[in-house]
Amino acid sequence: QVQLVESGGGLAQPGGSLGLSCLASGTFFSINDMGWHRQTPGRQRELVATITRGGIANYADSVKGRFTISRDNAKNSMYLQMNGLKPEDTAVYYCNSNVWIASGNVDYWGQGTQVTVSS
Repeated sequence: QVQLVESGGGLAQPGGSLGLSCLASGTFFSINDMGWHRQTPGRQRELVATITRGGIANYADSVKGRFTISRDNAKNSMYLQMNGLKPEDTAVYYCNSNVWIASGNVDYWGQGTQVTVSS
């Protein structure tokens, strides 16, 4: 069983910064691609950023230049540094990882952490 646990998030003012972390635990061989997604009520979950095991990152156009995704393979962790926050960044942020386990490669999701941007 693999678990993903997000931490960080909370309340920030417009223009402010927040950082998110995602820690993977359990029994697995390695973690492949990882990513952050977000969702607001009534809307589909959307991709924010992804990062390969080798560190190649991709971003949604809406967050390019403001958010930075990173990971530490030795710690089975992924991070999202969010700068220049806007009210439209308000959402529940979810960690997603493709994990190599005994039965193959499986996608896992965290429970989500709330990010609210408001003055």
